[in-house]
Amino acid sequence: MIIKVYSFDGLLVFGLLFICTCAYLKKVPRLNKWLLSEKKGVWGVFYKAAVIGTRLHVPVALSCLVMGVYVLFIK
Repeated sequence: MIIKVYSFDGLLVFGLLFICTCAYLKKVPRLNKWLLSEKKGVWGVFYKAAVIGTRLHVPVALSCLVMGVYVLFIK
């Protein structure tokens, strides 16, 4: 199954997966220093996504569950 990135729901799936991945990488010490050390510029997007994922972990998790049900059963 290929998810279209240019559709709105595909963009939401991509954003949620990006936020969840960056929040997970923040917990890995080597990757945290390498990938999430910059707070500005292009690499700052990874840091900002990790901060969103850790601070808003409950809404992000709930939206991942809702999006998973939508992709598997409704779409």
